Amino acid sequence: MTQTVQGVIAREKGAPVEVVDIVIPEPGPNDVVVKVQATGVCHTDLAYRDGDIEDAFPLLLGHETAGVVETIGEDVTHVQEGDFVVLNWRAVCGECRACRKGDTKNCFNTHNASQSMTLDDGTPLTPALGIGSFAEKTLVHEKQCTKVDPEADPAAAGLLGCGIMAGLGAAVNTGDVQRGESVVVFGLGGVGLAAVAGAALAGATTVVAVDVDKRKCDVATEKFGATHAICAKDMSEDEVIEAVRELTDGFGADVAIDAVGIQPTWRQAFYSRDFAGRMVMVGVPNQTDHVDIPAIDLYARGGSIKPAWYGDCLPERDFPAYVELYKQGRFPLGEFVSERIGVGDIEESFAKMKRGDVLRSVVEF
Repeated sequence: MTQTVQGVIAREKGAPVEVVDIVIPEPGPNDVVVKVQATGVCHTDLAYRDGDIEDAFPLLLGHETAGVVETIGEDVTHVQEGDFVVLNWRAVCGECRACRKGDTKNCFNTHNASQSMTLDDGTPLTPALGIGSFAEKTLVHEKQCTKVDPEADPAAAGLLGCGIMAGLGAAVNTGDVQRGESVVVFGLGGVGLAAVAGAALAGATTVVAVDVDKRKCDVATEKFGATHAICAKDMSEDEVIEAVRELTDGFGADVAIDAVGIQPTWRQAFYSRDFAGRMVMVGVPNQTDHVDIPAIDLYARGGSIKPAWYGDCLPERDFPAYVELYKQGRFPLGEFVSERIGVGDIEESFAKMKRGDVLRSVVEF
């Protein structure tokens, strides 16, 4: 039986989002309907609204989500009705060329629901990151659901569905931060602060946080485990690089993480590394940007440059573990929740995000 619920859509590029009725179809054999409890407002949702990711409007926004499985398709075995789950957009297939090599984190054929949610006139909706969860309920593939401890706060747990896991994984998985190493993170939004917290969790003894906003620098040291912060607002690129070196015995960091994705922070991350150091790109560049680095510098400095796709996470491995660490007080997942809002407050939360006033606004249903 179909259901009609309220959801938030972007009808056309750059237009304010709208709260409308959406239709949830009967789940297919491997689909599930999830009753949404909380969904974080992510920069990715803003990018979808503005047409920076795709132009398949109308879009059903929202993807950083925790909720309860309400209805399952006839062939579902991965979850049961009543399970508390965090939704993910990397439901691995197990059969593509990456999966056959055992590299499931890079699955090239991830699953989504078998059919579309629609407007009440039948217009298909494109779900953000294959989820679409600024809604009272959403339809996803069963393997997009990862069971976690039901005692966790949904507002916090759901944030693992995108940005927080991306930043955390950039440090722990992609950057492979080891005990005693030094790490520098450029950009202290939700992704960057998650990378800071991940580096601290992994045992880095020097964690340098860099941003142009002093408020974020203070938060990085007070709540997320940075040992040092550099407010780069009035500094040149060379001055920032030198400041990082001064904090890392004059050599540069073992791991440098760019959580912004623009040319200045890319260059600063690249040159802030020690020789043979590791650089991680987790901030997503725009489609026209480029980086101009002399080839001899790429060769002579050695090391590696790695993009972090979703923090190289495996949801079934990582989500339950980090929820447990959060519950134990060892990972500050709850600190990312800046405010709890209603479904009609998303446009205002986008404005707060742009100003740097919040890490995450979380819509509660």
